[in-house]
Amino acid sequence: MQGWLVALSAFGYLAILFAVAAYGDRRSRAVPPGSPRPLIYAFSLAVYCTSWTFFGSIGLAASDGFEFFAIYLGPILVFTLGYPLVRRVVHLSKSERITSIADFLGARYGKSMHVAALAACIAVIGTVPYIALQLKAVSNAVTLMVSHYDGTGGYPATLTLDVSFVVAASLLVFSALFGTRHADATEHQDGLITAIAVESVVKLLVFLLVGLAITFFIFGGMEPIAEAFRSDPAVARSLSEGTSGETWLVMTLLSACAILMLPRQFHVTVVEHRSDVELRRAAWLFPIYLIAINLLVMPIAVAGMIHLGPDVPADMYLLALPLAADLDLLALITFIGGLSAATAMVIVASVALAIMVSNDLVLPALLWRKGAAARSAASDWSQIILSIRRVAMAVIILAAFVYYRQADQTAQLASIGLLSFAAIAQFAPAFLIGLIWRGANARGAFLGMASGFIVWAYTLLLPNLAGADSQIVREGLLGIAILRPSQLFGVQFDPLVHGVFWSLAVNIAFLVGGSLSRVPTPLERIQAVTFVPRETQQTIGLKRFRTTTTIDELKGAIARYVGTARMERAFETFELREGRKLVGSDTTDISVVRYAEQVLASAIGSSSARLVLSLLFEKDGASSRETVRLLDDASEALQQNRDLLQKALDQMDQGISVFNSEYRLTNWNGQFRRLLGLPPEMGNFGMPLKSITGTLVEGGQITVEAERELVENVTRFRRAWQLSLGRSGRILEIRSNPMPDGGLVITYTDITGRVEADEALKRTKESLEMRVQARTAELTEVNEELAVARRRAEEANIGKTRFLAAAGHDISQPLNAARLYTSSLVERMGGQADATNREIAHKIDSALESVEHIIGAVLDISRLDAGALTPSPTRFRLIDLLEQVRTDFAPMAREKGLEIRLVPTSLIVETDRNLLRRLLQNLVSNAVKYTHEGRVLIGVRRHNHDAVIGVYDTGIGIAPDKVARVFEEFQRLSDGARIAAGLGLGLSIVDRISRVLSLEVALESTPGRGTAFKVAVPTVEAAPQAAPAPRPAEPAPSRSILTGLTIACIDNDETILSGMSVLLTGWGATVIGAPRREMLARALDEHGADPQVIIADYHLDDGTGMDVIADMRARYGEEITAVLVTADRSGELRERTSSAGVHLLNKPLKPAALRAMLTQVPLPRVAAE
Repeated sequence: MQGWLVALSAFGYLAILFAVAAYGDRRSRAVPPGSPRPLIYAFSLAVYCTSWTFFGSIGLAASDGFEFFAIYLGPILVFTLGYPLVRRVVHLSKSERITSIADFLGARYGKSMHVAALAACIAVIGTVPYIALQLKAVSNAVTLMVSHYDGTGGYPATLTLDVSFVVAASLLVFSALFGTRHADATEHQDGLITAIAVESVVKLLVFLLVGLAITFFIFGGMEPIAEAFRSDPAVARSLSEGTSGETWLVMTLLSACAILMLPRQFHVTVVEHRSDVELRRAAWLFPIYLIAINLLVMPIAVAGMIHLGPDVPADMYLLALPLAADLDLLALITFIGGLSAATAMVIVASVALAIMVSNDLVLPALLWRKGAAARSAASDWSQIILSIRRVAMAVIILAAFVYYRQADQTAQLASIGLLSFAAIAQFAPAFLIGLIWRGANARGAFLGMASGFIVWAYTLLLPNLAGADSQIVREGLLGIAILRPSQLFGVQFDPLVHGVFWSLAVNIAFLVGGSLSRVPTPLERIQAVTFVPRETQQTIGLKRFRTTTTIDELKGAIARYVGTARMERAFETFELREGRKLVGSDTTDISVVRYAEQVLASAIGSSSARLVLSLLFEKDGASSRETVRLLDDASEALQQNRDLLQKALDQMDQGISVFNSEYRLTNWNGQFRRLLGLPPEMGNFGMPLKSITGTLVEGGQITVEAERELVENVTRFRRAWQLSLGRSGRILEIRSNPMPDGGLVITYTDITGRVEADEALKRTKESLEMRVQARTAELTEVNEELAVARRRAEEANIGKTRFLAAAGHDISQPLNAARLYTSSLVERMGGQADATNREIAHKIDSALESVEHIIGAVLDISRLDAGALTPSPTRFRLIDLLEQVRTDFAPMAREKGLEIRLVPTSLIVETDRNLLRRLLQNLVSNAVKYTHEGRVLIGVRRHNHDAVIGVYDTGIGIAPDKVARVFEEFQRLSDGARIAAGLGLGLSIVDRISRVLSLEVALESTPGRGTAFKVAVPTVEAAPQAAPAPRPAEPAPSRSILTGLTIACIDNDETILSGMSVLLTGWGATVIGAPRREMLARALDEHGADPQVIIADYHLDDGTGMDVIADMRARYGEEITAVLVTADRSGELRERTSSAGVHLLNKPLKPAALRAMLTQVPLPRVAAE
């Protein structure tokens, strides 16, 4: 394909657009005027989707992920959730015959020419970058196509032929031909709108076609693209980390404003609207269109980033991908789609801007300059208006071309579009606030838009034109750092967020401040009522008014109030604005009557103007007598309303006085004179304000200086101020507000009591603040000291806990060895040693056992404090656990002559079985330890959904004032210390276990009679889970020694290994020991006999004891008895050994427990025989 064919295709497409527009014009003449066109109207709204959508959204998605969709989220929200607002704006515009967004703003603010002119200027300046965006997109597309087919390759910055100028000229010709056919801006451009709707369909179909082709035919579907995306971290990061919440919010706000306030969008949405049928169709079809055209943006962006890389601008991915795949036809279709998106925007935007320039800038200036001479040629103005609009189009498109050439050529399409959106957003405060607040006036609107536009130009437009490296952008205006355009007043945001924030904030501030700085003019108030209607309906509905009054009769009535000259000028302006000539003999229609009412209201007020017109139109069907009766009825109604109003005013606590424009008293109530202490003669109609204030001075109520201040404040409408009356001592709050006719209303409120209370409160507050400050400083200091102390205590406690937990294993190792040696020593001495030596050996063994208990208790507390114990709840029969606890302490109880009685129960509970057992063991241990005689009772009773376990004893009891101390560490009461040895840790462990299990422990005790501990455990109805129970011992011959039993031992501590060997050898067993796994294997091989028992330490140098046990069982058979010795008391290890059939003994090792277990091991058959 040759490069010239691209240009030929572009001009061919424009020719088709000419044909479509001509067909639309012909078709409109064949259907009844005003016929709805729902589909054409809905698709014409898609002029919002420009080359920014077609090319720029992909570029924005490639750099900032899903940020691009915020540009479409705003319009979707406006046409769905904001549909009532759209309908209201359209209806207002139609009723006021509004032709543009500038006309809308001017009409709202009293038909202000200044507001409309400023809005037109902002629209033109703000839209020029947007038109430049279209030129940039189309020029880039043409350049890429031509360079590709001419074989130049790459992406050249310029071409010999300035493509952008050719494109601009072509679009200018089309806009001038189809956008300036009628002088009446409100007349529908059927051909133009039809062409725009067709272009919307074209760009949607092309985008979907090309997107599907790229996704499924070039790259084989979504999965290859997704796989490539996952394998490229840079691409994933670019798509997922580019958007901030602030930027998303601002872009959504800008797009929501743009969908109604962009000149082209206002034109197609409002001016080209014909019926609510069109609007209702667009409310759902337009959002669907926006979603559809964005469905494939992300896949295309990912494909472009992966397969094209940085050599091709991301904005051109949609066109570059087909070119890279040598799909010439698909590339040409893509180019046509992009051209369609750009041309639609430029055409409609230039038409809308040309209307604003002619109506709001050029024509008012010409009329002002030529005066009557210009107005006398009103019949020739239609051609002049069309010529002005064509010239305006040329200037606008030329300005866009210049901007395109001067602005940053590296900028993305999206950044240029957002710049224009931010400019148009300066309409939003005046537009939206004007629809809800009647107090907004022309001054506020003008100041708001002007200030916001200036800030926009400084913070957004200037950096775009000057570049980031320019001095003013880097250093700020006049070198002042806080005036840097991108960091105004030191505030740092994203450049777009920064510019929009400051421009809108300043805009709103000046709008509100300017509106409050003066009273709205009558015309402004009339228009405010139109745009912000009251809840009640007007008495006379002029919108539906029908009359036979002629234009000359209406003009005569108006002239009697405003003068003939002013009346003539007003109606000439109406003719120019509406684009039609008024004939004196024609009857008046609704638009003429509404305009006449506005002109008349500017002189005599809206209410009087409505009455004058009503009386004028009464002649059509009523006699003079009926007219007089109408006036009488009106007078009577007015008098009744006045009497009712006066009675209401007299009942108020406030004083009220109303003065006319000459500051003479016209209305008042009795409280007015009473509060000011005025004599009765001051309450007369027409009394001058000066006389009233003079009386106050003469009566000693105020001074001369206070009189001047009083007059100045009320005439300048100061909102609220205080006046102190000297003689009466009253303090009044005075407010003055302007009246629509130029007078003022003043209210007086007695605030003496409030002021006195405020003074007293102020004095109290000052005293209280001083006391509070002093107390706060003191408390702050104490709290800081407390926090430091608490932090140190917590750190010390944590350090203690960590130390105990870490030292536990090291302490257990030598203690375990010592226990093994002493046990062996005691057994070996037997009857051989004298009584003294045997007693010494037993005492050593007993002392080591006590040390073992102490260390075990301390380690338990440390593990509980450190949170190392986590409960593992199971369901089990409570009686099984209680039987185990009774069995554990039965020997101890028999030695003291006590009975442990257990009351049977069938309850099933759910908690950690092992922790609950340890808790109950400590309680039963304490009960046995501190009971001299009697018994210990263990019982259970149901309470609601809990099983309350009780441990009752007949011991010494606990005094009430010492109950709280028994759960503290190392706390032993004096009575108990005398009768039983102990550490004072048992109940401390109970307290900690109960907190781990979330159980409540209750204590009841009577000194001398006994103690009861109660623990509430949740019950369940389901069957209990099978609890691991020790395997029943196989029958074995009773023996006191282990003769014939071969035992393999492994422990990395030589001392413990030696002690274990001495102990087991003393019991008659054959012991084969080693510190490492391979050494044990060699020793067993050398011995030549299979071991029946393996005793392994858990922590070894080359693995764990469980690994050694597994190896031994694999070598010698699963029936070998295995014992794991460890200081680890965790529930996980206990469950692991139980499931593996391994016996678990904790360090320090109890020799008796080991011997009892080993005696149950069957001897080998040979040894047994």
